[in-house]
Amino acid sequence: MEYKQKHVLGLSGGKDSAALAVYMRDNYPSIDIEYFFTDTGKELPETLDFLNELEAYLGKDIHRIGTEDRQEKDFDYLLEYEFNNYLPSPQQRWCTIQMKLVPFENWVKEFLDDGYEIFSYVAIRADEPMREGYKPTHDFLKVRMPFVEDGLIKKNIEDILETSGLGLPKYYEWRSRSGCTFCFFQRKIEWIRLKERHPELFEDAKRYEKKVGETPSGHAYYWLGKDTPLSTLENPEKIQQIKEEHEKQLQRYKKRLRRNALLDVEVLDTKVMDEMYDDQEGAGACITCYK
Repeated sequence: MEYKQKHVLGLSGGKDSAALAVYMRDNYPSIDIEYFFTDTGKELPETLDFLNELEAYLGKDIHRIGTEDRQEKDFDYLLEYEFNNYLPSPQQRWCTIQMKLVPFENWVKEFLDDGYEIFSYVAIRADEPMREGYKPTHDFLKVRMPFVEDGLIKKNIEDILETSGLGLPKYYEWRSRSGCTFCFFQRKIEWIRLKERHPELFEDAKRYEKKVGETPSGHAYYWLGKDTPLSTLENPEKIQQIKEEHEKQLQRYKKRLRRNALLDVEVLDTKVMDEMYDDQEGAGACITCYK
């Protein structure tokens, strides 16, 4: 029995999913793909600008999944009424579930109910270990990984974006991945850069911290971790210390980095920050948010 088919590709605002969209458009034009972006309402301006540029290149609308697919439950509502003012954290990633995955499932539900077989394209590359990501909750919702199937690696992804004329998203000038403005996977140097680039977004993140209550252990969890509010990054001496430590880390990395003329020195630290700090790619962040 043949089923109606629908092909969807989710964009995070990150380089890999953007490159996959370009790759599929240019190499598999016979596949009618619907592109979508789940807007948490807490996205970086650079991310939204990049999506607009990508939309123009694709020549196709990128469907924006927003609060209507969360039954009007934005971050403020979820934080206060469903999670008792407990901020999301690496251990409790309710933000990804409630603001990315649930809206996606709500969106595709009508197609599944209508008898469609849905293929979801994911930007895992051939040169990285399989990361735990979205696991389909329906037999007719299937995941495809074209980069893995076709053997494309990180260098190919960067080439795709450069050749298309899109290049990297502008947030790479100061940040190593996409995600919400207050993503708890940001390193301290990235929080400082957020404060310098988008002070209003830094203040917004501080506002949420004021709602935090104590955990059963008697400690409060903030964006930076246990008992460490963002206000600790407003001390000029602390800021200077973090910047100096980051620069030392960058210089140590450069010393062990092989000569590679293709690396853009201006964004070297953000393009390879995970490697600099000896972290896995994404530093543990949710692939739904940064890929």
